[in-house]
Amino acid sequence: MLQHSGYTTAVFGKWHLGTEPQSFDEYKVLEGQGRYFNPEFLEKSQTWKKRPLVERQGYITDIVTDLSIEWLDKRDKTKPFMLMCHHKAPHGPWQFHPRHAQLLENVEIPEPPSLFEDKSHRSPGSRDFGQGILGPKPSSDPNDLRKAYQAYMKKYLRCVKAVDENVGRLLDYLTKENLANNTMVVFTSDQGMFLGEHNYEDKRWIFEESLQMPFVIRYPGEIKPAGTNDDIITNVDFAPTFLDYVGQKPDPDMQGRSFRSNLVGKTPADWPESLYYRYWMHLTHLNVPAHFGVRTKKHKLIFFYGMPLDARGALPTQTPPGWELYDLEKDPQELKNVYKDPAYAETVRQLKAELFRLKKLYGDTDEKYPELLKLEQMTDRELEAYRPPSGEKS
Repeated sequence: MLQHSGYTTAVFGKWHLGTEPQSFDEYKVLEGQGRYFNPEFLEKSQTWKKRPLVERQGYITDIVTDLSIEWLDKRDKTKPFMLMCHHKAPHGPWQFHPRHAQLLENVEIPEPPSLFEDKSHRSPGSRDFGQGILGPKPSSDPNDLRKAYQAYMKKYLRCVKAVDENVGRLLDYLTKENLANNTMVVFTSDQGMFLGEHNYEDKRWIFEESLQMPFVIRYPGEIKPAGTNDDIITNVDFAPTFLDYVGQKPDPDMQGRSFRSNLVGKTPADWPESLYYRYWMHLTHLNVPAHFGVRTKKHKLIFFYGMPLDARGALPTQTPPGWELYDLEKDPQELKNVYKDPAYAETVRQLKAELFRLKKLYGDTDEKYPELLKLEQMTDRELEAYRPPSGEKS
């Protein structure tokens, strides 16, 4: 839509989609995840996926920034521009540049409060799943976990350091070229990341560290610097917001809405107070069971349904179902499942109603899966007595 309205457009770096980037005047993207060192790129100059990959010597985070700045230098400067600078990092296996090999060498990274969580408060749906920092074979010695945590964090932070440097390079370029005052800069991600919380690595879970996405925006003249906003936004709101800033209406099929007014402290009275989340690739990555849930500012309700359904790549083993509820005001670390606490019975009722309202709103009603619908409607007693078929596809 931006290209059609006169913007020159480009994307460099991680793409991770099977189809060719559309409506970009220029692109150089990684095939799949790509490599940290001497990465290979698919380039627009040749037919999509029917050409030799172009290898570039160096470190991926530096290279993606180099490509971005080179394009900014050579772009058609009679047009406004939209550039997507897509870093691979931070992504496992956290391969950092040798210049950062000694970073934090003699520093002890603080441990998160939930690193040694006793998960007995959880439902059967999540209690015995996921993968810890020590991998699939955990140790009973807490010192092993502590050492693994330090190693995990230092590799991660050394990898992130190059992102810090290269975001700085891009911002410095905008300043040097007198573009900073009239350019919107957005720093975001596709999800959060566990850094030892709950003794988890990776992402995928609905728990806060994975659910919450970084989002920082700079637009001099309209957005006040150093401010924060705690309204609930989701990634479906991004496109309508960016289109709003350039005077375009969103496509009717877009599910989100612009949060431009929120960013200047004028939150609409009807702004959503809840969000819907779903992870469907059952057990495929790091033993995370399929689940969905709703989060408000005060609470989070989760249903671990544990079924592969027909999700591509999901593993066929069905796992135990279970509901969980967390009071985010009293328990921000999500260390106490209060789903069965009688004091929260009305909260559970309200949140279930909101959860199924959102599922209908987003067209994710699961009508094709009667076995899942039956699970959703079971009483707590029926759910506790339920035993998933062993080794069978649901």
